[in-house]
Amino acid sequence: MTVLILARDIDPSADAMVEAVQQRGTRVCRVNTAWFPARLGLAAELRGGRWCGHLTTPAHTIELAEITGVYYRAPEAFRFPNEWKPQVRQHAFLEAKYGLGGVLASLPAVWVNHPSRLADAAYKPVQLTTASQLGLRVPETALTNDPEKFATFARRGRTVTKMLGNTSMTSDETHSVAWTRVLDTADLDEVSGIESTVHLAQRWAPKRSEARVIAVGETITTVRIEAHSAASHVDWRSDIGALRYELIDPPHQVAEGVRALMRRFGLRYAALDFVITPDEKWIFLEINPGGQYGWLEAATGAAITDQLAELLTSEAADPEEYHHATA
Repeated sequence: MTVLILARDIDPSADAMVEAVQQRGTRVCRVNTAWFPARLGLAAELRGGRWCGHLTTPAHTIELAEITGVYYRAPEAFRFPNEWKPQVRQHAFLEAKYGLGGVLASLPAVWVNHPSRLADAAYKPVQLTTASQLGLRVPETALTNDPEKFATFARRGRTVTKMLGNTSMTSDETHSVAWTRVLDTADLDEVSGIESTVHLAQRWAPKRSEARVIAVGETITTVRIEAHSAASHVDWRSDIGALRYELIDPPHQVAEGVRALMRRFGLRYAALDFVITPDEKWIFLEINPGGQYGWLEAATGAAITDQLAELLTSEAADPEEYHHATA
């Protein structure tokens, strides 16, 4: 019985998970896929309907047949020599993705979370429609690359704009982050550039506070987030130092909606964000299957790492779920 942790080299949450799994008497091996091919090797053969063989690193030989749990913590992309021509690197990358990546994805293990399920849940438009269908409140939202449509929607009420995907952009010399931002009159008087790609506009939800709901299997841990600065009131990620935290219980309907959303997306772990209005309505914003939780664990004492370690070491993979994940 081995738990495989797929994570980047520096990741405090992965460090904590190694220790938590070891404390349960289970072998744990940590791998960064960026090590391939220089420090990570694969030798696999198809036998009896599954891949057998091993992964090798300078420190470990990991038998594929012994992997019973996989903690997928945003490992980095494969790295090939810079002196290779770009087309050669691209070819090697695709072969590694479909070869090594395919062997790993086929493992009948407890995945937290399976990369196919992560991909399905990554689309915010799908998140919003699914959450609404399952009984959660969602804000009015528009998606468009039409400047006039964007401005018309925004003028109907206080509106924010935010990213649909990655919130940061890095070049050789700069790193910029796009926080959620409230649109003002000047923004709507000058909307050039909207036509360049899809933009999200979303109605501002009156805030008393926000909540991050951490779902691990059927277990839900909820932290109320109180903002104490103007910036954190709009986007709490922009001013972490101005936040206060409190463990709370979500309304029953919200908890059931969260569990239903997890089941619909086939997730074992996710971080979900909600706005709590002054009249205690909970409005769903997003579900992040790889969302961070470490700082909340440290601030509140919530045992999220232990919950995840228990999940990874004590469950058997459901054959039906495995078939769905790899279909």
